[in-house]
Formats: sequence, structure tokens, C-alpha cells
Amino acid sequence: MILFYLKGLVKKKNCKISTMCTYILYNCYKENQSQKFFLKQAQLLNERLQKYDEKKLVKINKNKNDKIKIGFLSADIVGKHSITYFLKTILLKYDKKKYEIFLFLNNVKEDQTTDIFKGLVDNSFNIKDLNDIEAINLIRQNNIDIIIDLMGIMSENRIALLKNRLAPIQISWLGYCNTTGLKNMDYIISDRNLIYSDEEKLYAEKIIFLPKIWNCHAGFDLEIKSYPTPFKNNKYITFGSFNNFNKINLNVVEVWSKILKNVKNSKLILKSSKILNIDRLKELFKKNGVLESVSFFERNHSFEEHLDLYQNIDIALDTFPYNGVTTSFEAIWMNVPVLTMKGFNFNSRCGESINKNIGINYLIARDEREYIDKAIELSKDVEKLTSIRNKIFNELTSSSLFDKDKFSLEFFRSLETVYNQL
Repeated sequence: MILFYLKGLVKKKNCKISTMCTYILYNCYKENQSQKFFLKQAQLLNERLQKYDEKKLVKINKNKNDKIKIGFLSADIVGKHSITYFLKTILLKYDKKKYEIFLFLNNVKEDQTTDIFKGLVDNSFNIKDLNDIEAINLIRQNNIDIIIDLMGIMSENRIALLKNRLAPIQISWLGYCNTTGLKNMDYIISDRNLIYSDEEKLYAEKIIFLPKIWNCHAGFDLEIKSYPTPFKNNKYITFGSFNNFNKINLNVVEVWSKILKNVKNSKLILKSSKILNIDRLKELFKKNGVLESVSFFERNHSFEEHLDLYQNIDIALDTFPYNGVTTSFEAIWMNVPVLTMKGFNFNSRCGESINKNIGINYLIARDEREYIDKAIELSKDVEKLTSIRNKIFNELTSSSLFDKDKFSLEFFRSLETVYNQL
């Protein structure tokens, strides 16, 4: 219903940019969509973004600096936002003799996390109260060589700034795992599990393929432990998903319901990263006859309690086509295997890349039928389930998912490659 109204608004030439962004985002949750659709809608967004008179803008300095100046643009360097865990991997130990790093914050408020990140970089500015022209000029005045946008169409984005070019090189990373459609967005950071060679034309940006995985989690300030599968105490299988409830579409509910019906006495724990009305989901599970097997947990727990809740889960179920990212990294940190499904684009293949990089290809289903079969099969084979959990624990820190030192080296090496092409 929301998509129906959004589609009508988007057709109007005076449609707000924020409405267009919301329309594209909500289509990511929809089943049976295509990457051609996302490229087309993103290009339409690019056309409607305002282009400012260059006479009002500071000229971009195309002369190379003594150090490579890299700017990150984000509204999410606050609290325990998921972006912070991935951005931290490259800010902890970067070569200060080689790089000068700037944060351009669009935060409504700042907190302790913001202060920590300010301490990790060379310079920081909050542009929240600046209009577009003021923000563009501030960033251009700092002679940034590479600007990396961490939002895309997500969050309190400032996508119009990037339409008007902030730096000689503009890159999209992390926040939105799809094309921005911007002609001035030069690159998007990905890996070869996410975008195939014959699909590059479906992205407005050139692709920077990182060697292993497109991002890496900094981990938590908690001891890494081996957690037994809760089935051993419960004597029944507990599935779980802590993804944003918007990602749980009708197809997902039907597939999960079939799993619950075919795994005797099984339970499903759901917890959303956002405060959302759960009545819609409850009605869908009720229609599928499994509501009594589903538990909904409140969002307002401490982060430690949030992580501890994974100890109650035997198998995490990934959403599709919009996969989880942060939640999958969290589950794996807690030794919980994540069952995911192959997708058709960057956004819908994140789970596949994550599982490949922890060496568990078995948990990548080809389609809905195999997704159901694998969930049932693993539920019946507790030895195999235990073996997978042990493998996750033993290979956790050395895997590409959490090896932040290696990832940081690969990340900056990739930036240098495109920088040297200028």
C-alpha cells in the first residue's frame, strides 16, 4: 500500500527528493524486482536533484596534495549505529604520513561515539546547519581528493551535494548497497560476490572490487566465546531474525512459515532494529497458521542484552531480497549460522558474500525451495549444526569478516589505485 502511494507521488515533477529516496528504498524490500528498475529510478533521481550555479561554488582544486585527503560524508556517526562498526575498521590504524582524513557529519546531535570518531581522524566538520551551497563550498575549500559517501539514499542524506561534485573522486560505500544513479558518483565499492562482470552496466558507477569482501566489522569490546547450540537444552530448534521488519515481506513470511510447520516444535524469534508496528506481521503469520510459534522482542534493550539474545538462537534466517548485513555479522560473532539465499544484485547478495567469507557455502540457498530444505535438514542434523557453529568460532577473527588490519590495507590500496588514475 505504501509503495502504491509513493509511486503516484514520484510521477509528479514536484516530488520531494526525500520521497523519491523512500520510494527506491521500499522497492528494495519488494520481491520480484530487477536491477534495471533500480538503475532507472536512481537515474531519475539524479535528473531531479538540483544543479547549482558553478559561479556560486568554490572551484575544485585538481592539484594533488602532499597527502591524499579523504573525506567521509555521514549522518550516522552516532550511538551504536551499524555504520560505525564498519567505518572504524579503516580509521583505527591508517597511515597518517600518507593520508589526511576528514569527517563531514550531518548529525542532528553528537554524542560520545561522535567524539571517539573525531579523535580517530585529522579533521571534522558538522554540516547539518549549512545549506547545500555552504556545505559544498566548505568541503571544496578543504581540497578533498576523495569523498566517500556513506549514505546514498539512506539516512539524513545530502545526496544533492554529490550531484554537484565535492571532490575529483566521489565514491559510494556502506550505507546503501546499490547504485546511486549519480553521474558524478565515480565509483561504488563492492566485491565479486555481489556484482558480476556482466552486470556492471546496471550500475551508474564504476566498480571498485575489493579482494575478499566489501566491508569488515571492527568487532565488539567483548570476549569472544564459544556458545553451544540452544537445542541441546531446549530440545527444539529456535530460528531467529533481528532484521528491520520492513525486510520481512510476504514471501519471507510464507517461507519461514513453511519451515516452522516442517520442523517439529520449532520457534522463531523476531526483533527489529527499528520501532515498527508489528500488527501487520502478526496477521501474516496468523494467516499462515504459525503465529503461536513466533515471539516478538522489543527493541529497547541494552546492546549487551541485544547480543546475548543470539544465545537463544540455533539458526538465523536471513531476509530476502533485502539481506541483513549488521545482523549477520552480529549472529556470526555469536557463533550463530545464517541461512541466506542467492540474489540478483548487490543489495540481495550481501548474505552470500558474508557466508562465502566465513567459508560456509552450504548455507547459501539457490532459491526458496532449497532455503526451506536446508533449514529443515540442518534442524534434523544437530551434529552438523554444532560443527558449523564450531567452525564459525574457530575461524571468526581470522576471517575476512573481522580481520580489520588486512581489510584496511586492501581498502586504502584500492583508493590509491583510483587516485593514481587521476
